[in-house]
Amino acid sequence: MGMLKGTEYYISKGMGKAIMDYKMLAPNDKIAVAVSGGKDSLTLLRLLIDRQAFVPIKYNLVAVHIDLGYPKSISAKLKEYFKKLNVEYRIIKTDILKKTPKSKINCFWCSWNRRKELFIIANKLKCTKIALGHHLDDITETMLLNLFFRGEISTMAPKQELFKGKITLIRPLAYVPEGLIKLFAKETKLAHQTCVCPHSIISNRNRMGRIIQDLEKICPDIKKNIFRSLKRVKKDYLL
Repeated sequence: MGMLKGTEYYISKGMGKAIMDYKMLAPNDKIAVAVSGGKDSLTLLRLLIDRQAFVPIKYNLVAVHIDLGYPKSISAKLKEYFKKLNVEYRIIKTDILKKTPKSKINCFWCSWNRRKELFIIANKLKCTKIALGHHLDDITETMLLNLFFRGEISTMAPKQELFKGKITLIRPLAYVPEGLIKLFAKETKLAHQTCVCPHSIISNRNRMGRIIQDLEKICPDIKKNIFRSLKRVKKDYLL
């Protein structure tokens, strides 16, 4: 990673460790990188491209953006960005938003439909992996969300095989804290956008983030500890 500097170096280092620990990549993988236009997915795409120059495992990338039809579409801007990066891309436009009653549209609906379209295009392109931009903060917040609001101990897996292994989800940023990604986006003037959905609201996820930030003041390693706890389950002390 000698060619990478500053914040990008540290993000790439974290990505490399997660990729190795969870055996996320195999030679000649074709990876569909889900790009929403937010800082996390744009950072993931940029780092996966930059790492191709020096990592021993060779892989191919295709950037995929799912446009559900929101008025403030960023498809045109992303198209220009993908061309600038010289990366293969697909922008999938659907009219599902027009066909869905407003009462049914929420963050879960949006996520589910984006994921569905992502699986379809990944299958058509014969991709072996789908890379998502979830980072360490997302994983720890999800763990607390499921614990507090669903009464279960679970979170996003860094690597997850689906459809009997036909496609594998990977989260290469699993070890990377959001703070580093924010810094990288600022340093590189990454033209990212926040969610354009008019139905988006302040969620319980934000509350979990604030709880973790507060506890981080007395326990700087709290994010890592929450993450590690899911691999250190003492079964003898479970009900």
